[in-house]
Amino acid sequence: MSQAHADSGKYYVPHDTQWPIIGSIALFVLMLGAVSLLNEWAGAIALLPGFLLLAFMFFGWFNTVIGENQNGMYNLAVDRSFRMGMIWFIFSEVMFFAAFFGALFYARQFSVPWVGGEGTKIFNKLVLWPDYTAGWPTNGPAHLSPRTDGSFDVIPAFGVPALNTLILLTSGVTLTIAHHALKEGKRGVLNLFLALTFLLGFVFVYMQSQEYMEAYREKGLQLGTGIYGSTFFMLTGFHGFHVTMGAIMLTVIWLRCLRGHFTPERHFAFEAVAWYWHFVDVVWLGLFVFVYWV
Repeated sequence: MSQAHADSGKYYVPHDTQWPIIGSIALFVLMLGAVSLLNEWAGAIALLPGFLLLAFMFFGWFNTVIGENQNGMYNLAVDRSFRMGMIWFIFSEVMFFAAFFGALFYARQFSVPWVGGEGTKIFNKLVLWPDYTAGWPTNGPAHLSPRTDGSFDVIPAFGVPALNTLILLTSGVTLTIAHHALKEGKRGVLNLFLALTFLLGFVFVYMQSQEYMEAYREKGLQLGTGIYGSTFFMLTGFHGFHVTMGAIMLTVIWLRCLRGHFTPERHFAFEAVAWYWHFVDVVWLGLFVFVYWV
């Protein structure tokens, strides 16, 4: 289909495709693997078939969509629908993290003080947990920790977390430079700064993995270390997953840029990933302040 026809006002309706059913099968196989792993019927290898099918689906489906775009099948109406879809997707991600931040706030401001006997919850202090002193961070009145004395150490904010903050903020700058280079037709600058962006993203993930290993091996801070451990790893872990996915998406966009895809006027795929990456940056700032610092 020619570009002129694509911009004539007609809305492109996708043809029949096998990728949704393959994606459903991949998720089903992945969940079977997870059930097998959690019930100790099999080891982590049980997850491999599901992940391979999922990767096959992603590669195939994205290849189809990219091919349709490069063949001029998407007009401005389709472009607008893509933008609305990405906006709603990022909104759903905002709500996802808002739930975890809400859990953190509720635990710190309400649950822990109540268990410590604050307000009308004095029954908790006198009967349930008489020896518990409320404070944050805490692993709870049951002293859940791999250490025999129930203690654990927190990750200091002005160490790896501060360095990771600098890395992510820098990646936001390099991505913005790459975006302006794309709009100005400077392909060399685009490719260079986009590469720097996803490399910084992978460096962030590596640094966080080192932080996790130190927390588990040396600090007694684990996912099961009471309310602090669970909220810490749920928030930082899901954010790390999003950074990983964002870095992979940036890598795909970079490969497309090397092949000459996108024009200064039409480059929604680039913009969508840029929106996602800036969202990840903002979430990390909240994590740094409320999880590590305050």
